[in-house]
Amino acid sequence: MLELLDYPFMRYALAAAVVTGVTAPAIGTFLVQRRLALLGDGIGHVALTGVALGLLTGTAPLLTAVVAATGGALAIELMRTYARTSGDVALAMLFYGGIAGGVLLINLAGDGASTLNSYLFGSIVTVSPSDLAIIATLGGIVLAVVAATTPQLFAVCQDEEHARVSGVPVRLYGILIAVLAAVTITVAMRTVGLLLVSALMVVPVAAAQQVARSFRGTHLLAIALGLVAAVGGVVTSFEADTQAGPTIVLVALGCFAVLAGVRGIVALATRRGRRARPASA
Repeated sequence: MLELLDYPFMRYALAAAVVTGVTAPAIGTFLVQRRLALLGDGIGHVALTGVALGLLTGTAPLLTAVVAATGGALAIELMRTYARTSGDVALAMLFYGGIAGGVLLINLAGDGASTLNSYLFGSIVTVSPSDLAIIATLGGIVLAVVAATTPQLFAVCQDEEHARVSGVPVRLYGILIAVLAAVTITVAMRTVGLLLVSALMVVPVAAAQQVARSFRGTHLLAIALGLVAAVGGVVTSFEADTQAGPTIVLVALGCFAVLAGVRGIVALATRRGRRARPASA
């Protein structure tokens, strides 16, 4: 494993994986709690349009992706709030519009399938020092905001009506969650790709829910599992010569399978213990 640190591009890849692995579940926990697990997919498709716009105009794709993804996140919240459009319909429109706009603009920019593939499925080994600086800055902002507003975000995700009665500006924090998700998707774009980024936001959270007994426990364990999946996926992809993005997601799914199995074994042992007690008495 240590030999991969001899390569500068792998050091950049590991650093990007650490930021992504921590950031994605940090905001993903709130999305899962709010039953918006697929929000990442919808915003990811819109971010593709931002990437294509950056390629077309010669601007940094990461920055234009942030702008496009944030706009998409705001559009979802506005449609849910004012246009009487359900969340799944709003997401569907972003799915279709985002991918169509992205493919169209990439074709106009003259970039082919290889460029599109690198953003759809990630290309972590091509992360440059400037990319890493942007990823680390955006990831740090997301984590700082989440740390500062966790009680309010939890209140909004747990029970909107109770939060509203308690004086929490529900609409504002709903928009904040969507914007943080948009920034996180941009952070993870080069690591796992726009089509798989939602998995890194959701799967570690689902895995943590198998054994954690509280929201805080779920949140912290999900972040730890996201870090394990991201770093483990990069190392595995290096050793096995596979693409990093899909490998990271498969490692995350492996964590879910293990913890779900542990939960099943514990539940079975508990049931057997309860049945045995009356007989021994």
